[in-house]
Amino acid sequence: MTEGTKSVGKTTIAPEVLLTIIRLTTLDVDGVDRFAPVPGKVDAFLKRGIEEGIHINVENGIVYTDLHIIIKEGFQVREVSREVQSHVARAILEMVGMEPGKINIHVEDINYKFHPEN
Repeated sequence: MTEGTKSVGKTTIAPEVLLTIIRLTTLDVDGVDRFAPVPGKVDAFLKRGIEEGIHINVENGIVYTDLHIIIKEGFQVREVSREVQSHVARAILEMVGMEPGKINIHVEDINYKFHPEN
């Protein structure tokens, strides 16, 4: 800060804000059906930034993310996963100005619709 300028304050981002941005961004990707529960739910209560299907960890301004998702039938797992990583990274950077770290995608299931025979 130079002489004569004053600090106007600081901005803090609540973990819930990051969770909301990540959740909405992920669900907006074509091929994502929904989130799956984070395995090991007992430990989840002890960690900050956990929501159903999402775990975040912020270290030195870098947001590390684990997403547990269920993919829709007929979509390629690798393509959907890469799209989610790209969209979430961009959202974290552009919406809150934080650096995205690793974005790990855990595909827990594929939502196959039951097709009864005619």
